[in-house]
Amino acid sequence: MSQPVFSSHAFAPFLDRLADAASHAIMPHFRQGFDIDNKWETGFDPVTVADKNGETAMRELINSAHPEHGILGEEHGPENLDAEHVWVLDPIDGTRAFITGLPTWGTLIGLSTDGKPSLGMMVQPYIGERFGGDCSTAWYRGPLGTNQIRTRSCAQLEEATIFTTTPALFNDAERPAYDRVEAKVQLSRYGTDCYAYCMVAAGHGDAVIEAGLQAYDIVALVPIIEGAGGVVTTWTGGAPSEGGQIVASGDPRLHDIILRELAKG
Repeated sequence: MSQPVFSSHAFAPFLDRLADAASHAIMPHFRQGFDIDNKWETGFDPVTVADKNGETAMRELINSAHPEHGILGEEHGPENLDAEHVWVLDPIDGTRAFITGLPTWGTLIGLSTDGKPSLGMMVQPYIGERFGGDCSTAWYRGPLGTNQIRTRSCAQLEEATIFTTTPALFNDAERPAYDRVEAKVQLSRYGTDCYAYCMVAAGHGDAVIEAGLQAYDIVALVPIIEGAGGVVTTWTGGAPSEGGQIVASGDPRLHDIILRELAKG
């Protein structure tokens, strides 16, 4: 039986090809013995052979099918960034979850067109879930079936469920602003990485607040959130495509409230 088609974007079918390629390269290493490298001289930023192999598999497919496109990947750097279409790749968003056996990591596959996020997918191959979006619509495919997803209504901070991967993301200036928001919400959840954004898109949560993100951490997620009816900006309301301080909200009214709270001195 053919799958429902939710997106008319020309490259939407290619998302699943990239997802398949990355998943086949990554999954043989999940919950198996492997070496972990640290990308930082001080602190801990892990990378594994699964990260590297997953990105290599996607790059090879892009270069074969669309050699005129550009690529920005976390593990192997930039390529042809002046192209109209640039694929922005994070083979394992949530490597800390990956190396500890938790299935809250995901492969992020984003496409920027003329510098703006236009298409994206989050893939969790262990659970078998894929969340996609093209800024106009968003969809889910997984154990619960295949369907279009929408954010939920939430206009009050006191009724909101918010996510962040960890409060340790925030520096000394950012932490009080985040704490001010968290103190007012109904529920906060940690340890979610890219999954939080998809839960907001699917209507299971209301906002994600993070900082210190790179382009490859967010470009794939913007079309999913926006396609589901939500909003993604920086803490000051700017474009999110370069990363930094990010807020993603399911309800635009809640988004405005969060931005005002974060901006308070």
